Amino acid sequence: MTDPFTTLGFEPVFDLDLALLERRHRDLSRALHPDRYAGRSATERRDALGRAIEVNQAFRRLKDPIGRAEALLEHHGHPVRETNAPPAAPALLMDVLERREALGAAREKQDLEAVRRLAAGVADREKSSIAELSRAFAQTPPDFGGAEAALGELRYHRRFLDEAGAIEDEIG
Repeated sequence: MTDPFTTLGFEPVFDLDLALLERRHRDLSRALHPDRYAGRSATERRDALGRAIEVNQAFRRLKDPIGRAEALLEHHGHPVRETNAPPAAPALLMDVLERREALGAAREKQDLEAVRRLAAGVADREKSSIAELSRAFAQTPPDFGGAEAALGELRYHRRFLDEAGAIEDEIG
Protein backbone atom coordinates (compact mmCIF):
# COMPACT_ATOMS: atom_id res chain seq x y z
CA MET A 1 0.00 0.00 0.00
CA THR A 2 1.25 3.47 -0.78
CA ASP A 3 1.80 6.14 1.84
CA PRO A 4 -1.72 7.23 2.94
CA PHE A 5 -0.50 10.78 3.58
CA THR A 6 0.66 11.05 -0.02
CA THR A 7 -2.49 9.38 -1.34
CA LEU A 8 -4.70 11.98 0.33
CA GLY A 9 -2.30 14.91 -0.07
CA PHE A 10 -1.49 15.52 3.60
CA GLU A 11 1.74 16.34 5.34
CA PRO A 12 2.90 13.35 7.39
CA VAL A 13 1.88 14.52 10.86
CA PHE A 14 -0.13 12.90 13.64
CA ASP A 15 -2.36 15.88 14.37
CA LEU A 16 -4.50 15.96 11.26
CA ASP A 17 -7.57 18.11 10.77
CA LEU A 18 -10.08 15.25 10.70
CA ALA A 19 -12.81 17.40 9.14
CA LEU A 20 -10.44 18.30 6.30
CA LEU A 21 -9.44 14.64 5.99
CA GLU A 22 -13.09 13.70 5.57
CA ARG A 23 -13.70 16.45 2.99
CA ARG A 24 -10.64 15.40 1.01
CA HIS A 25 -11.80 11.78 1.05
CA ARG A 26 -15.28 12.78 -0.09
CA ASP A 27 -13.91 14.98 -2.90
CA LEU A 28 -11.55 12.29 -4.16
CA SER A 29 -14.27 9.65 -3.91
CA ARG A 30 -16.58 11.81 -6.02
CA ALA A 31 -13.86 12.43 -8.61
CA LEU A 32 -13.10 8.71 -8.83
CA HIS A 33 -16.70 7.49 -8.81
CA PRO A 34 -17.33 4.80 -11.45
CA ASP A 35 -20.11 6.87 -13.06
CA ARG A 36 -17.50 9.43 -14.10
CA TYR A 37 -15.64 6.73 -16.01
CA ALA A 38 -18.58 4.93 -17.61
CA GLY A 39 -17.67 5.95 -21.17
CA ARG A 40 -13.93 5.46 -20.72
CA SER A 41 -11.72 2.56 -21.69
CA ALA A 42 -11.49 -0.55 -19.52
CA THR A 43 -7.97 0.48 -18.49
CA GLU A 44 -9.13 3.91 -17.34
CA ARG A 45 -12.06 2.40 -15.43
CA ARG A 46 -9.75 -0.16 -13.78
CA ASP A 47 -7.20 2.53 -12.87
CA ALA A 48 -9.90 4.77 -11.38
CA LEU A 49 -11.29 1.87 -9.38
CA GLY A 50 -7.83 1.02 -8.10
CA ARG A 51 -7.24 4.62 -7.12
CA ALA A 52 -10.65 4.79 -5.38
CA ILE A 53 -9.78 1.68 -3.37
CA GLU A 54 -6.44 3.24 -2.45
CA VAL A 55 -8.16 6.47 -1.35
CA ASN A 56 -10.65 4.55 0.81
CA GLN A 57 -7.89 2.50 2.45
CA ALA A 58 -5.82 5.64 3.10
CA PHE A 59 -8.83 7.40 4.63
CA ARG A 60 -9.65 4.47 6.93
CA ARG A 61 -6.04 4.31 8.03
CA LEU A 62 -5.57 8.01 8.73
CA LYS A 63 -8.89 8.63 10.48
CA ASP A 64 -7.98 6.02 13.12
CA PRO A 65 -5.26 7.14 15.58
CA ILE A 66 -3.71 3.65 15.61
CA GLY A 67 -3.55 3.44 11.82
CA ARG A 68 -2.30 7.02 11.60
CA ALA A 69 0.48 6.36 14.12
CA GLU A 70 1.50 3.17 12.30
CA ALA A 71 1.54 5.02 8.97
CA LEU A 72 3.59 7.83 10.44
CA LEU A 73 6.10 5.43 11.98
CA GLU A 74 6.38 3.65 8.61
CA HIS A 75 6.82 6.98 6.87
CA HIS A 76 9.80 7.69 9.13
CA GLY A 77 11.32 4.24 8.59
CA HIS A 78 10.14 2.74 11.90
CA PRO A 79 7.50 0.22 10.86
CA VAL A 80 5.75 -1.06 13.98
CA ARG A 81 2.76 -3.33 13.80
CA GLU A 82 1.23 -5.31 16.61
CA THR A 83 3.28 -8.36 15.63
CA ASN A 84 6.65 -6.61 15.96
CA ALA A 85 5.89 -4.04 18.65
CA PRO A 86 8.17 -3.72 21.65
CA PRO A 87 6.88 -5.42 24.80
CA ALA A 88 4.50 -3.44 26.98
CA ALA A 89 5.57 -2.11 30.36
CA PRO A 90 4.83 -4.53 33.23
CA ALA A 91 2.78 -1.87 35.04
CA LEU A 92 0.54 -1.48 31.99
CA LEU A 93 0.10 -5.24 31.72
CA MET A 94 -0.87 -5.50 35.40
CA ASP A 95 -3.35 -2.64 35.01
CA VAL A 96 -4.86 -4.25 31.92
CA LEU A 97 -5.10 -7.62 33.67
CA GLU A 98 -6.86 -6.10 36.69
CA ARG A 99 -9.32 -4.17 34.53
CA ARG A 100 -10.08 -7.22 32.40
CA GLU A 101 -10.76 -9.26 35.54
CA ALA A 102 -13.09 -6.52 36.79
CA LEU A 103 -14.79 -6.45 33.38
CA GLY A 104 -15.24 -10.22 33.47
CA ALA A 105 -16.76 -9.98 36.95
CA ALA A 106 -19.12 -7.21 35.83
CA ARG A 107 -20.15 -9.32 32.86
CA GLU A 108 -20.79 -12.34 35.05
CA LYS A 109 -22.95 -10.25 37.39
CA GLN A 110 -24.67 -8.58 34.42
CA ASP A 111 -23.67 -5.25 36.01
CA LEU A 112 -24.08 -2.83 33.13
CA GLU A 113 -23.18 0.19 35.27
CA ALA A 114 -19.87 -1.38 36.29
CA VAL A 115 -19.08 -2.17 32.64
CA ARG A 116 -19.81 1.44 31.70
CA ARG A 117 -17.72 2.76 34.58
CA LEU A 118 -14.76 0.60 33.58
CA ALA A 119 -15.12 1.63 29.93
CA ALA A 120 -15.23 5.32 30.89
CA GLY A 121 -11.99 4.95 32.83
CA VAL A 122 -10.28 3.26 29.91
CA ALA A 123 -11.69 5.83 27.47
CA ASP A 124 -9.90 8.50 29.53
CA ARG A 125 -6.69 6.47 29.31
CA GLU A 126 -7.23 6.11 25.57
CA LYS A 127 -7.38 9.90 25.25
CA SER A 128 -4.16 10.18 27.26
CA SER A 129 -2.43 7.71 24.96
CA ILE A 130 -3.56 9.68 21.90
CA ALA A 131 -2.27 12.89 23.50
CA GLU A 132 1.05 11.17 24.19
CA LEU A 133 1.26 10.08 20.55
CA SER A 134 0.65 13.67 19.52
CA ARG A 135 3.43 14.91 21.81
CA ALA A 136 5.88 12.24 20.69
CA PHE A 137 5.33 12.95 16.99
CA ALA A 138 5.37 16.74 17.48
CA GLN A 139 8.93 16.70 18.83
CA THR A 140 11.86 17.49 16.57
CA PRO A 141 13.06 14.90 15.87
CA PRO A 142 10.04 12.74 16.73
CA ASP A 143 10.32 10.59 19.85
CA PHE A 144 9.83 7.24 18.14
CA GLY A 145 10.31 5.24 21.35
CA GLY A 146 7.65 7.29 23.10
CA ALA A 147 5.35 6.96 20.10
CA GLU A 148 5.78 3.18 20.02
CA ALA A 149 5.03 2.91 23.74
CA ALA A 150 1.93 5.13 23.47
CA LEU A 151 0.77 3.16 20.42
CA GLY A 152 1.09 -0.10 22.36
CA GLU A 153 -0.97 1.34 25.21
CA LEU A 154 -3.57 2.63 22.78
CA ARG A 155 -3.97 -0.84 21.30
CA TYR A 156 -4.63 -2.32 24.75
CA HIS A 157 -7.17 0.40 25.50
CA ARG A 158 -8.92 -0.08 22.16
CA ARG A 159 -9.24 -3.84 22.67
CA PHE A 160 -10.66 -3.29 26.15
CA LEU A 161 -13.19 -0.76 24.88
CA ASP A 162 -14.22 -3.08 22.05
CA GLU A 163 -14.78 -5.89 24.54
CA ALA A 164 -16.65 -3.61 26.94
CA GLY A 165 -18.87 -2.45 24.06
CA ALA A 166 -19.66 -6.04 23.15
CA ILE A 167 -20.56 -6.78 26.78
CA GLU A 168 -22.77 -3.68 26.93
CA ASP A 169 -24.60 -4.91 23.84
CA GLU A 170 -24.96 -8.36 25.34
CA ILE A 171 -26.23 -7.14 28.73
CA GLY A 172 -28.26 -4.16 27.51
